[in-house]
Amino acid sequence: MQGLMGCVAGAWQPRIGDPNATGWLTVMAYLLCFVLAVQVWRRLKARPGRGFWVLIAVLMLLLGINKQLDLQSALTALGRCMAQAQGWYDVRRPVQILFIAGLLIVMLLAFRAGLRAMRGQLRQNGVAFLGLVVLCAFVAVRAVGFHLVDGLIGQQVLGIPANYLFENAGLLLIALNAIALLRHG
Repeated sequence: MQGLMGCVAGAWQPRIGDPNATGWLTVMAYLLCFVLAVQVWRRLKARPGRGFWVLIAVLMLLLGINKQLDLQSALTALGRCMAQAQGWYDVRRPVQILFIAGLLIVMLLAFRAGLRAMRGQLRQNGVAFLGLVVLCAFVAVRAVGFHLVDGLIGQQVLGIPANYLFENAGLLLIALNAIALLRHG
């Protein structure tokens, strides 16, 4: 166990993962969405949709923390170190594909369950749900990490990184839905 942790510590260090302006703006957007989701949750009291907004609040806080601590890189380092220690690093591709397929299946099942649970509530929460779908798609694309996909989201659009636009589009949708709910009681 100590050898594994030493391997991870050698491959990953806790540090600010995205220290530029777009990284910090995205962290602030996550925290703003967290605050807005908590306010919606508090306002809903015993009304439908409350669980959805607490889920969004928790996810926004966790994703905001992860945005700057780059915790998924620690998870990647752990997987790489385990593969090397157990001797299957050279044949890791099938394991990576299974992991990604599992992640995508879990996301699809979660969306299906979310849609089912939100029957009758999509009208007031649909924009935030779409924002959550966009964010999860962003996370899935980043998790897949294929060089072609990384190249596409690494492009610039009007001088702004495409991955920044992709991630923040989901955050904007969540924030807009929350603000609309807070304004209209």
